[in-house]
This record gives sequence, structure tokens and C-alpha cells, in this order.
Amino acid sequence: YCVERDQKVCSISFDAAWGADNTQKILDVLADYGVKCTFFVVGNYIDTAPELVLRMVQEGHIVGNHTLHHPDMSAIQDETSFSAELNGLADKYRELTGGEMKKFYRPPQGKFSESNLAMAQKLGYRTIFWSLAYVDWYTDDQPTDEQAFSKLVPRIHPGAVVLLHSTSATNARILDELLAKWEALGYRFASLEELAGEK
Repeated sequence: YCVERDQKVCSISFDAAWGADNTQKILDVLADYGVKCTFFVVGNYIDTAPELVLRMVQEGHIVGNHTLHHPDMSAIQDETSFSAELNGLADKYRELTGGEMKKFYRPPQGKFSESNLAMAQKLGYRTIFWSLAYVDWYTDDQPTDEQAFSKLVPRIHPGAVVLLHSTSATNARILDELLAKWEALGYRFASLEELAGEK
């Protein structure tokens, strides 16, 4: 994405592959701030936490495609198998919400091949990576608040696409203060559509 170097704007995304324990709290904080994020969900998440996916949609967040089964997509080289992962998830989303999924796709673990990028584009998807993340996904080995702030606060940058995991208890606990710290640095939070120049 192309933003001016002095344009303090970033977009926050959450990967939601499993476990809904902390998502409720995260959504509460986002609602308090009026911040719109992108939640990249997998099929299991729609099956096990449909009410949270509906809440994401109702509160104006983008629900993005993180595949049906969360495989290593770089190992998939044929279009039929590739499209089954994206279309299968989009079908589940449509069945739940009655609407069409926004065409944003994030490969599980960021694993991809050049042919994957072409296949996603052929299906109408933008492949979305990230420019700021930290190790927050081990549920039984969570970073302390201080470790999280030390990784996330100084590394924010114009045009950042932030990746957090909604399974993280640390993220749920610090999100309020994290948003406040970034705001204090002059940042505002844009939707992925705005950052991608679609709004």
C-alpha cells in the first residue's frame, strides 16, 4: 500500500483460526474506540463462533478469508484445490450472514507461492500480508504486557498492516492501552479497504 511517509495511518487485523475466548473482549474495546478492523477467519471459526462472526459484520468490521481448513497453501499448486479452500470459506460466510465476503485473503502462516498469488487474483481476491506482528499465538506461553508493548509500540509505521491473533489473552488485555499509545503517537486507524485505496 502506498501512503506518504508522514501519513500516520495504520490498519489492524486479527487472524481468527480457532478459539473465541478473547474475541468478545477485543470487539468490546474496538467498539469503544470506534475502530474498524479486519478479522481473517477459517471455517472452524465460523462453525464454532457464528455469533461472533455476525457481531463482527454488524459492527462494521471486515471478515476476510483465511481459508476453509488453514493448510499450508504454498503446497497447493492446482487451481481446483486452491479455489476449494477460498470458495468453501466464502460459502460458509454466505450461509451464515446472507452476504458476500469481502475479497481479502490472508494465507495461513503467510505461506504462499507465486502461483498462489495468481490463483487468488483470478478468484478476485487481494492477498493481504502484514508489516507488523509479534509472537502472540502460543496460548500457553503468552507474552507479558511489557513484552507486547515493547514489540508493538515503537515499530508502528505509516501504512502499517498490523497482525494480531484474537486467541491471545495478552492482546485482549492490552488492546485498550495499545490503541491509546498509538493514538498518542498521532496514528489513526483505517479500514483495510481505505488502506488498499478501495474507499
